[in-house]
Amino acid sequence: MKTAVNIRTINKLAIPATIAGIAEPILSITDTAIVGNIPVDGLESLAAAGIVGSFLSMLIWILGQTRSAISAILAQYLGAGKLEEVKALPAQAIFLNILLSLVILLSTIFIVEEIFEVLNASGKILEYCVSYYSIRVWGFPLTLFVFAVMGIFRGLQNTYYPMLIAIVGALLNIGLDFLLVYGVDGFIEAMYLEGAAWASLIAQGIMAIMAFILLMTKTDIGLRVRFPLHQELNRLIGMSLNLFVRAVALNVALILAVREATALGDKYIGAHTIAINLWLFAAFFIDGYGAAGNIMGGRLLGAKDYNGLWGLAKKIMLYGGVVSIVLMLVGFVFYKPIGSIFSNEFEVLETFYALFFILILGFPMNTVAFVFDGLFKGLGEMKFLRNVLLTATFLGFVPTLYLTKYFNWGLSGIWIALTVWMAIRGGALVWKFRRKFRPLLQNT
Repeated sequence: MKTAVNIRTINKLAIPATIAGIAEPILSITDTAIVGNIPVDGLESLAAAGIVGSFLSMLIWILGQTRSAISAILAQYLGAGKLEEVKALPAQAIFLNILLSLVILLSTIFIVEEIFEVLNASGKILEYCVSYYSIRVWGFPLTLFVFAVMGIFRGLQNTYYPMLIAIVGALLNIGLDFLLVYGVDGFIEAMYLEGAAWASLIAQGIMAIMAFILLMTKTDIGLRVRFPLHQELNRLIGMSLNLFVRAVALNVALILAVREATALGDKYIGAHTIAINLWLFAAFFIDGYGAAGNIMGGRLLGAKDYNGLWGLAKKIMLYGGVVSIVLMLVGFVFYKPIGSIFSNEFEVLETFYALFFILILGFPMNTVAFVFDGLFKGLGEMKFLRNVLLTATFLGFVPTLYLTKYFNWGLSGIWIALTVWMAIRGGALVWKFRRKFRPLLQNT
């Protein structure tokens, strides 16, 4: 059956994917706002949450790439009408991924202090980093399991259940944040930053249970590992390794940004933490159409429907562009109230407002990068995605970062480097898509 490429089918996938996508940054934003307003050591707690959050995001993004590989392969088999042939693959992939996550968890837990010293944390901020990470890290394998299950649902052209899992997790985490961080007089003692860590861990556990139940009851894909190993496992591992290298390059940029912001001083890492959370919120908001491209693109490629694929790229780019412009306009109008949500520290807010316009002016080029990034994952073009990120990071971001540092542009320089990084990513993906698929239209 031919896949219809129209606003209804795209939005049926994109809207739940957007809601699921923004649940995570909304959660991070809420954490940031709650932690930033802690009455005791609020600035230090905000800085620690930002540093640890960046490091954990790096680990999750690096190892969470199996989700995209599973989604791409399932969607391509679905498009080719051969889904039965690939049902044993997800369980094998999830088992390998969780095993690797446990190895990394156990290897980092003993060198926590050294890890955050490398990121320029010291004194009270370092103490808070260690206590916060030591709780939150145990949710790492749970998050990877949830990501993999979401990848299975996406490959099956279903973004509704991932949305439910994400919403429940986000709402639970936010509710627990208020209870555990600030406490309830006479019932729950305020735990401050550690309370935020426990809130995240409990929410991750509930999400993992929910993902397991939905997978078992709503699909006929099981989690029992069967032998022999599936013939597509090598391709999945290859895709995952390319995305692994890509994620390392991506996180080199994000971690370097955190490191340089931390080196500038407490108010700068506080402002950067607020900015990066807003950036991620907008990214996931726009990425809903990238997710639609990922899901539908793999199926269209499996069916060899190149005209449909070309039309899909144009439509998701248009819809994603409209979303980014709306986000820009909201940012221009409400940038001061937005800042005051996250911190009551005058120095942090003043620093944040100085870079805010660099942040939101980059939204349109971010749209191009995020939308085509999702589409290319669905097409299985992981090697090219890897090369683009390596180029953008080491020939774009890093030179720009240290050039602006040389000219003492401070936090604004860091965000200019991030803007250059995104421009290279988006431009390269558009060029490759046109070069590869435009000729195929002439032959169909």
